[in-house]
Amino acid sequence: MPYVPVAELKDYVGKELGRSEWLTIDQERINLFAEATGDYQFIHVDPVKAAQTPFGSTIAHGFLSLSLIPKLMEDILVMPEGLKMVVNYGLDSVRFIQPVKVNSKVRLKVDLTDVTEKKPGQWLLKATATLEIEGSDKPAYIAEPLSLCFV
Repeated sequence: MPYVPVAELKDYVGKELGRSEWLTIDQERINLFAEATGDYQFIHVDPVKAAQTPFGSTIAHGFLSLSLIPKLMEDILVMPEGLKMVVNYGLDSVRFIQPVKVNSKVRLKVDLTDVTEKKPGQWLLKATATLEIEGSDKPAYIAEPLSLCFV
């Protein structure tokens, strides 16, 4: 992740910071997420039944694709120099636009939308994270993750 002086963080507001590498969402990842969360809805884990739906295949859980934000964003989001730690502060909004079908490739586009000093040494970064699906004009989702940085 790029580090910049705290005084320069606001210079990045309103700018696209970049895109992650492509990541394939395979059935094994979907099954592991189902196991971790207990969400075994057939549309995610039963390829035969899922093939009979309008999607034509299994799809990733919406929250699986959303949970990829920290990993996909880690090399893109600017961070203040002297960073001691960063924590997930939540999301301001999420809109799931279309499902991620099994074996699709996805990547995250990140724009910095706001920087706020919460208290001395704590900076809240708000981004717009768009999960793009290879070959699709519509993203899987648009979310506004919040990262609290301690310097």
